[in-house]
Amino acid sequence: MPKYLINFTEAAEQDLVVIVEYIANDNPAAALKLAERFEQSILQLEDFPLIGAIPKNRRLIRQGYRMLLVDSYVVFYALLNNETVEIRRIVSGKRDYQFLL
Repeated sequence: MPKYLINFTEAAEQDLVVIVEYIANDNPAAALKLAERFEQSILQLEDFPLIGAIPKNRRLIRQGYRMLLVDSYVVFYALLNNETVEIRRIVSGKRDYQFLL
């Protein structure tokens, strides 16, 4: 079975940088561990692109979004052309994310 390609939108890349840098200001070791957990979780999508939960929001469902939980963060992604996983946003699960997507 071929692996799926993982692509990040610019917004998702920026989300990840902001999250890791924010945590690194107080605890660089914790930021590194979190970055590794993001990497491990997202890389699972290469083999298992449907492991993420389907959101409850109907608009997000219509747009093909899935959600992957990493600690207290939500990775929003979509499967494109049955060969690419596009990481679209990474946000705190405590944040109102509806307006971001």
